[in-house]
Amino acid sequence: MTLTRSDVHSEAVQAALAKHGQRKMAVPMPSKRRSLVARNSAYTPPDTSSGSEGEDSEEDHGRARAGRRGGNAAVAGRVVAARRSSAPMPTRPPPPLPRPPAVGVTGRGRQAKGLAQHGLCLCTPAAPHQQHRKPEMPSAPPDVTSSTNNAATADEIQGEKKSGGGHRQTCKYGNAELMETGDGVPVSSRVSAKIQQLVNTLKRPKRPPLREFFVDDFEELLEAQQPDPDLPKAEGAQTEPAQGEELGAESPCLEAALQRWASVSPKSPCLTSVDANGKPFCQLTYGKLWSRSVKVAYNLSHKLGTKQEPLVRAGDRVALVFPNNDPGSFMTAFYGCLLADVVPVPVEVPLTRKDAGGQQIGFLLGSCGISVALTSDLCHKGLPKSPTGDILHFKGWPKLLWIVTESNHLSKTPRDWLPRIRDPGPDTAYIEYKTCKDGGVLGVTVSRAAMLTHCRALTQACAYTEAETIVNVLDFKKDVGLWHAVLTSVMNMLHVVSIPYALMKVNPLAWIQKVCQFKAKVACVKSRDMHWALVAHRDQRDINLASLRMLLVADGANPWSVSSCDAFLNVFCTKGLKSGIICPCAGSPEALSVAIRRPAKDTSETPPRGVLSMYSLSHGVIRLDSDDKLAVLAVQDVGRVMPGAVMCAVKMDGVPQLCKSDEVGELCVRTVATGSSYYGLSGRTKNTFEVVPVTSAGTVVDDSPFTRTGLLGFVAASGLVYVAGKIDGLLAVGGRHHNADDIVATALAVEPMKFVYRGRIAVFSIEVLHDERIVVVAEQRPDSTEEDSFQWMSRVLQAIDGIHRVGVYCLVLVSPNTLPKSPLGGIHLCETKQLFLEGALHPSNVLMCPHTCVTNLPKPRQKQPGGRRTHVRTLGRASRGLRIFWLLAEIGPASVMLGNLVSGKRIAQASGRDLTQAEDSHQFLFLSEVLQWRAQSTPEHVLYTLLNSRGATASSVTCSQLHKKAEKVAAMLAERSHLRDGDHVALLYPPGMELIVSFYGCLYAGCVPVTVRPPHPRDVATTLPTVKMIVEVSCSVCVLTTQVISKLLRSKEASAAVDSRTWPPILDTDDLPKKKAPLLYKPSNSDTLAYLDFSVSTTGMLAGVKMSHAATSALCRSIKLQCELYPSREVAICLDPYCGLGLVLWCLCSVYSGHRSILIPPCELESNASLWLWAVSQHKVRDTFCSYGVVDTSTRGLAMQTDALKSRGVDLSRVRTCVVVAEERPRTSLTRSFSKLFKDLGLQSRAVSTAFGCRVNMAVCLQGTSGPDPTTVFVDMRALRHDRVRLVEKGSPHSLPLMESGKILPGVRIIIANPETKGPMGESHLGEIWVQSSHNASGYMSVYGDEAPPSDHFASRLSFGDTHSQWSRTGYLGFLRRTQLTDANGERHDALYVVGALEEAMELRGMRYHPVDIETSVVRTHKSIAQCAVFTWSNLLVAVVELAASEQEALDLVPLVTNAVLEEHYLIVGVVVVADVGVVPINSRGEKQRMHLRDGFLADQLDPVYVAYNM
Repeated sequence: MTLTRSDVHSEAVQAALAKHGQRKMAVPMPSKRRSLVARNSAYTPPDTSSGSEGEDSEEDHGRARAGRRGGNAAVAGRVVAARRSSAPMPTRPPPPLPRPPAVGVTGRGRQAKGLAQHGLCLCTPAAPHQQHRKPEMPSAPPDVTSSTNNAATADEIQGEKKSGGGHRQTCKYGNAELMETGDGVPVSSRVSAKIQQLVNTLKRPKRPPLREFFVDDFEELLEAQQPDPDLPKAEGAQTEPAQGEELGAESPCLEAALQRWASVSPKSPCLTSVDANGKPFCQLTYGKLWSRSVKVAYNLSHKLGTKQEPLVRAGDRVALVFPNNDPGSFMTAFYGCLLADVVPVPVEVPLTRKDAGGQQIGFLLGSCGISVALTSDLCHKGLPKSPTGDILHFKGWPKLLWIVTESNHLSKTPRDWLPRIRDPGPDTAYIEYKTCKDGGVLGVTVSRAAMLTHCRALTQACAYTEAETIVNVLDFKKDVGLWHAVLTSVMNMLHVVSIPYALMKVNPLAWIQKVCQFKAKVACVKSRDMHWALVAHRDQRDINLASLRMLLVADGANPWSVSSCDAFLNVFCTKGLKSGIICPCAGSPEALSVAIRRPAKDTSETPPRGVLSMYSLSHGVIRLDSDDKLAVLAVQDVGRVMPGAVMCAVKMDGVPQLCKSDEVGELCVRTVATGSSYYGLSGRTKNTFEVVPVTSAGTVVDDSPFTRTGLLGFVAASGLVYVAGKIDGLLAVGGRHHNADDIVATALAVEPMKFVYRGRIAVFSIEVLHDERIVVVAEQRPDSTEEDSFQWMSRVLQAIDGIHRVGVYCLVLVSPNTLPKSPLGGIHLCETKQLFLEGALHPSNVLMCPHTCVTNLPKPRQKQPGGRRTHVRTLGRASRGLRIFWLLAEIGPASVMLGNLVSGKRIAQASGRDLTQAEDSHQFLFLSEVLQWRAQSTPEHVLYTLLNSRGATASSVTCSQLHKKAEKVAAMLAERSHLRDGDHVALLYPPGMELIVSFYGCLYAGCVPVTVRPPHPRDVATTLPTVKMIVEVSCSVCVLTTQVISKLLRSKEASAAVDSRTWPPILDTDDLPKKKAPLLYKPSNSDTLAYLDFSVSTTGMLAGVKMSHAATSALCRSIKLQCELYPSREVAICLDPYCGLGLVLWCLCSVYSGHRSILIPPCELESNASLWLWAVSQHKVRDTFCSYGVVDTSTRGLAMQTDALKSRGVDLSRVRTCVVVAEERPRTSLTRSFSKLFKDLGLQSRAVSTAFGCRVNMAVCLQGTSGPDPTTVFVDMRALRHDRVRLVEKGSPHSLPLMESGKILPGVRIIIANPETKGPMGESHLGEIWVQSSHNASGYMSVYGDEAPPSDHFASRLSFGDTHSQWSRTGYLGFLRRTQLTDANGERHDALYVVGALEEAMELRGMRYHPVDIETSVVRTHKSIAQCAVFTWSNLLVAVVELAASEQEALDLVPLVTNAVLEEHYLIVGVVVVADVGVVPINSRGEKQRMHLRDGFLADQLDPVYVAYNM
C-alpha cells in the first residue's frame, strides 16, 4: 500500500478548512447573558481520581472573558411597527384595530399586572400631523388606530405590545437601537443582522437530499430507494480466510505454572506496583503469590457458610472489586478463585451510589448470581458506608458479602491442604465484563481452555521469555492489561511493573522512567500515554529506551493513534528507541487478542500505511486515495493473525457472507482462544459466538463456527490485518457508516490543544426523525473565550463536512471535568449520551445544525393554485328538479352534493335548542326594563355578592339597591355631562359592584357603556396609554370611575404618560346625587347599540364589537335556558368582567335570570389561591364559571395543599358544572390535571367542561345542566396540518386529544365551511366555524361610525347550498361530529371540536401548524421549561422557552427543543430563545400574546439567558 506521513490527517483537515476561505463564522454567534458567561468560565481544577486532563498540567488556566450579552434591557422607547395588510383575506377575520404601540417596562413583579390585564401596552400618542383619514373599502374591519395617511401602507406607525399575566413576572423588555426591515416590522439592528445572517447561510446550497425519505401521508410510506450508479461499489474477488501461524507446543495450565515457579524460583519478582508518588509499595514474588492465592482459595472453599451449606460452591461466580492502584491484591484474589474452582468476575470499584455505569454492572452481578465480593482492606475502608458502618447498597447491585483478601483477615491454611489443579477444559475460567453501545453491560465467559490457549498465542506472538520485565500502564482487570500483565506473565514468569493511572496524571513520564530503571523489555501502553510523554519529555534528560524490544500499543487500531506513534518515534529515536518495536494490536472482549504486529527484525523498514478514501469507507468499500488529502484516512496495520487462528471478514448486515477483497467487513476469527458466550444470554451468544460464514454462492466456509470480533477491517493480500473501526463506534447516517474515532481525529486536528482537551471528546449518534444524527461533545479549556470557542466549533463543522461529507447535528462544549468518566479516566460514552438526551449535560456552548443535517423532511405540501369554480347542472324529469353541483376544483370534501349530503356524508351543521319554543317568564327586550321589573317584583332579592381575598363578603346588592344606584348614576350623567342618547361612556372600575351599577346607570341614561380595565397604580406609565387608546377608539365622551382612579388619572405620574388635558370629562361616582333621574331612557329600537366590547386577540390586535339590545337579551336568554338559571340558583363567577363572556356573566346574566352571582375577582387569587374553591364549597354552589388562568393558578398553587383543604372542609361534590370560559381550543391536559387533583375533594371529572366564544359571538357553546357529558376524541396531528380530520385511538402515534367545547346554545346554528371557497364541509371535516344566532355581534367598532363598510365576517354567505342565509365567521377552525349520545330531547348529540384560530396558525412547508401543538411538545421535553411560545419570522420558526431553573441549565434546552419539534412536527426550529420566567406575555384570559413576544425579541428587549441560531 501507499506510504504516507503520519500527519496526513492533520494536513487534510487544514486543507479542508482552507477551502472554506477566511476564518469567518458561518452562522451568527449565539447570544449569552453575561452572568451565564461568568458562570461557565469558572474553572474547576482537574481532580485526582480520573480524567485525561493531565496533559495540561503544565499550562496556566485563565478565566474566560465575558461574552456577548443577549438583550440589554434599558430605557423604553417607541417602536416602529408594520400594520398587517388590509387586503381581503377570507381565511381569517382580522380584528379592526392593530397592535397598540408599546413602552418599555422597567421593573418586574406586580408591574406586570396591568400589562397582563390589558394584553397590551401603549406609547405616547402619535405626532400631531398624523391624523385619521378614511381608508379605502377594505373587506376586513378597518384599522382605526393607524396613524398614517394611507391605511393600506405597510410602513405605518404602530406600537409594540407586551404583557405579563397574573402571578407571572413582567416581560422585561427594554429598548435598543431599532431599524425597519423590508416589511416594516421593528427589529433591533443587532438581532436582525443575526437573523439575516442565518437566513443567508441557509440559502446556500446544501448537500443533495437523501434518496430515501418518508412521506407525511398518514401511512408514512417510504419512497423506494433508487440506486445511485455513482456510489462506490466493491468490485474485487471474494476473499479467503487468512490462516495464522501454527501454535507451538502444549504447556501446563496457569495454576500449574504458578505452582512450578513458586517451587523452582520463589524469590523471583512477579509484580512491582508503585504508588501515586512513583515509589514501590508492593513487591510480590512468585512464592508469595502462590501462598496467598492458596490461602484465598482455602477460605473460599471452607470458611464461607457451613460444611452442609457452603456459601460458595465450585463453579459459582465471585466479584473481584479492587482499585486500579492495587494489582497485587487483584492477582492474589484472581488466582485464588482459579485454585478454588470459582469463577472470578472483575468489576470496577463503586465510589458512589451513582457511579457512571455502576447500575448496569450491578445488573450483571445479579444475573450471575453473585453473593460474595472479594476486595482489599484499603478498598473496603474506602467504600461508602451508612451511619451504622455497613457498606451502602449500590443501585442495581445484589446484596453482597464483602471478603477482605489480606492474610490477616483470612484463616490460616492447614499444612496438608493443597488446591486441586484442574486440567484446562470447557469450564468457565473467568468472566470479563463489556459495556455495550447502549450502556448495557454483558459478561463474556472465557473457558479454561481458551484462557490457556490465549496465553500460549500471546507468548508466541510476543516472543516472551522467562524473567523478562514488562511495564504495564493499562487496566489490569480487563482487556490487554489482564491478558498480558496477569495471565501471560505468570505463564512465562515475567516481572510486571504496574504504573497506576493516578501517577500518570501527576507524572506522564513515569512509565518511561520505569522502563529505564528496570531495563524493561516490553511496555504495554495506549496512544494517550505516548502523547502525554511527548508533552512532558523536555524536562527529562537521562532517558534510555534501548532495552525495549516491544512497545505494545493497545489502541493502535484507532486512527488517532497513528500520529502519536510516529511522533513518539520521531522524538525518542534519539533516546535509544528502535524504529520497529512499536507494535499496535487489536482485540475485543469476545475474541480476545485478534492480531498483534510483531517487532520488526529489520529496524530500517517503515511499517506500511494505508491511505484510504473516507467517502468510500463510509460505503464499506476500500479505495486507495493518495491524491485527495481532504478526505482520506491513514490506517496502520495491527500485524498478522494470531497463532492458531483463522480470520475472515464478513458483511456487516444480513447473512455473514465473505467480503470482497476491496470491501470492509466485520472481522471474525476461529480459534480456541476466544470467549464462549454472553453469560445468561443464549440468543446473543448464538449471533456472536456461533457465526458460520458463507461464500457468495451460499457454501459454508468452515464447519467450525467463528466468533465476531466487533472490529471493522480487512485482511490485505500481504496477510496484514487492518482495522478501520469498531461496530459499536459506527454511526449510520443517511445510509452511510462513519466511525466515531475518525470524527474524533478530525476534531482534534482542528487546532488541537488550544480550545479543547485531547482525550475529552465524545462522538455518538442519536435518532431524530427516522435517521441517526451525529453529536460531538468536548470539554473546553477554561481560558477559551466565547468568540474563540464558537469559531473553533464552526471550523470543526467545516472540517467534518469537508472530510467526511456528513453534517454534525449538534456540537457541544462543556466545562472541564464535567463529563462522566470511566474508571481509567476516559469519557463514559453511554452516560454522556444519556445526560445529553435528558438535558442534564449543562453545556457552556451549543451549536445546532439541523438545517444542514436533516435532509429527509417530508415533501412540502403543494396547494392547488387558481380559483375554484362551481358548475351547476340540472337533471331531467326523473330527478324531479334536484340540483347537483359538480365541482371542477374541489370545494370542501367532495364533488357532489345532494340535499344535506356531501359526497355521501352529512353536511357539517348543527343547531342548539329552538329559542322560539322555549318558555320564558318575561319577554323583555331591554335589560334596563328587566332590572326595573325585578326592583318592583322582588326588591329584596340579592343579585350580587362580592368576596374579598379572605373569602368574606365585601359587599352585596339587591334588586332594589341596584336599581336605585343605577338611577343616581343616570341622574349624574344627565346633570353633569349633558349626554345625548347613544353617547359612549367609558367605565374604569376594578372588578366589583361599582362596575355593575355604572353599567346599568348608562343604560338608564341612554348611553352606551364601554368597560375598560383601569390602569394599575404601580405601573401607570405602562398601563395608562392602553386605557387612553380604548377611550379614544371607542369615541367615549365621558369617563366614569372611582375617586381613587380619578386622582390617579390626574397625577403627575399619569400626566407623564398621557396628557391629562386630553381626557374627556372624568366623573367620580363615589358621591352620587341623592335625586334620581327624572325619566329613565327606553330605547326605541331593539337593534340600537347596548354596549361595546373591546378585547385583545391572541395576536395582540385590539378589537371592539357592537352588541345591540336584542343581541344582549337573546344572549342572556340562551345562557339562562342552557344553564337553567333561576332566582333560586347561586352561581360563582371568577372571571375578568371587562370583555366577552366574562362581562356577560358578571354584569348581565344575574339581572336577566334573577340568580345570585357570587363574584370573585381573579386578582384576589394572587394572595389566596384557594379563594375560589373555598367560596364554591362554602356557598354550596352547583354552577361556577372561571378562566384558564384561574384553573392554572389553582392547579399550580394548590397541588400540595389538597389534604389541608380537605381538613378545612372544602367539599366540591355539589358542583354540577364548572365551565372554563375561553376563546381558544380547550386545554385538555390542564382540565384533566385540575379534575384529577381535586378528585379527593369530591369534584367529578364530568362536571369540568369548557365554553367557546369569539368576537362575533360571545357564547357559541356552553355546557349546560341537562346535556350529555363532554366528549374527547383523538385526532391525527399530522392530518390536521393538511386541514383534515382523522380520528385515531387513544395512545396512537401523533394522536392529539380534542375536548368538546360544550353544548351548542339555544338559538345558535353552526356550519363548517371551507375558509377559502366558502363551501360547506362534510361531517368530521376540518373547516372554519360559521355561526348564525340572534345574539351575534352587529359588527366591528370603527371611529368612522356608520360610514365604515360592513365586514363580511358578520354577513357571509355560502358559495353553494344555502346561499341565502347570512353567517358570521368566527375565524376558528373546527369540525362537527355526531356522537352516539342523546340530548334531552332524545336526538343524537352533535359535538363541536375547536382546533385553533386561523389568525394564529402558521403556514410552514405548505402546511398549517397551530402554535399550541408545537408549544405542548416543547414544554414536555424538560422539567425546567415553565412556558413556551412559538412564532415565525423570515420563514424561520422561533421558539421562546421560559427557564424555571438555574441559568446553568439554559443550554441543555436547545437540543431538546430542536429534537422534539423535529420528531413530532417535522419542522426545524431556526432560533431557540431561553428566557426568564414571565417573559412570554399572557393576557387576562390566560392567552399568550405571541406577536408581542415576537416584536420584543426582534427589538432585542427580552434580555434572554441564551439565544441559539440553529444552522
